[in-house]
Amino acid sequence: MDAHLSHSVSLTATGVNVPMLDGTVAYFNNYWLRDNCPTSFDSQTRERTFDIFHEADAPKPAKATIQDEALVIEWAGSGHVSRHALSFLALYAKGEKRHDPADLPRRAWYSDHYPAIARFSQPALKADKALVAQWIEAMLVEGVAIITDMPDSNEGLDDLVKLMGHVRPTFFGEYFDVRTHIKPTNLAYTAKALEMHTDTPAEDEAPGVQFLHCRANSVSGGQNLFLDGVAVANDLKKEFPEDFALLSGTDIPYYCEHDHYDMRSRQRVIELDQHGEVSGVTISQHMADIFDLPQDFLDTYYPAFCRFGRMLQSDKYLMRFRLEATECIVFDNHRIVHGRSAYSATEGDRYLRGCYADRGEMRSTYRALVSEGRFKG
Repeated sequence: MDAHLSHSVSLTATGVNVPMLDGTVAYFNNYWLRDNCPTSFDSQTRERTFDIFHEADAPKPAKATIQDEALVIEWAGSGHVSRHALSFLALYAKGEKRHDPADLPRRAWYSDHYPAIARFSQPALKADKALVAQWIEAMLVEGVAIITDMPDSNEGLDDLVKLMGHVRPTFFGEYFDVRTHIKPTNLAYTAKALEMHTDTPAEDEAPGVQFLHCRANSVSGGQNLFLDGVAVANDLKKEFPEDFALLSGTDIPYYCEHDHYDMRSRQRVIELDQHGEVSGVTISQHMADIFDLPQDFLDTYYPAFCRFGRMLQSDKYLMRFRLEATECIVFDNHRIVHGRSAYSATEGDRYLRGCYADRGEMRSTYRALVSEGRFKG
């Protein structure tokens, strides 16, 4: 045993009591110790290659000692030796979830946020991975960023998405073009005002990150309307906790129906994360289906639903601005509620090319950029 450790290793029927560097003694299960032996992982693929399912008997140490600040176990039967650094064991000694660098606290914002929106140049992002990490961090914390100096091409948007992940298709394809269509299948493809909403709530899992690349905007009107659903939902929780409980605890139906598709899902208007904190909202009046809930339940649900909807129109939250050509706004589609004022389709041109990416991929990219990988050998 290392001289500075005040306790010795002791074996139990199911595990090992290990003296830790901080002077405490921590218990570790035999299965866990064998399953997570450093030799269990391939240094190239970083995947586990050892399969504990193939072990006929429960793993049992024949001998366990501390050597050079590591727990060294010789396993009975196989004679295999595992060496676990005490610093590694300390990460799992209390049964707490592994630290996630992408699990950052959200910062709510209000109507005055536009000048403070994080902004990054697309060419600069392509040249500097550290800037990409800053961009994604802004997305995780505030849910929105503006990318400037975008080239007037489809490839410019492709290149931007690839810095974060991959284009995430929806039921209407990989990309969409927001301009006036002759036979529109969506209100976005008209010059009409577009109410505050999140996109494609009728999908089982709506896409997580939305990109809107402005290619032209010389029309009168068409002001962009954005707000932070986290800010609104947190205020509802403080002021009307019973309404908050209804909206965060009830699944309501959404739909998107046309000649060749019939998408349906059930979502909660207010989304909570693993910590019980508001992570976002799902809201869309033009895609909310007929509520197939008990009518007496709707006596309380509808007033809460409408109160929240009215809050989404409040000047306290609404950020109004005009997206210009060469800009791309990127935002969390599960958090940022957006809309548009009406514009004139008889003069000028307004064209936004859009697509989505996955929030899981965004977090994955951030983790890879800011943390050291494991199991490299």
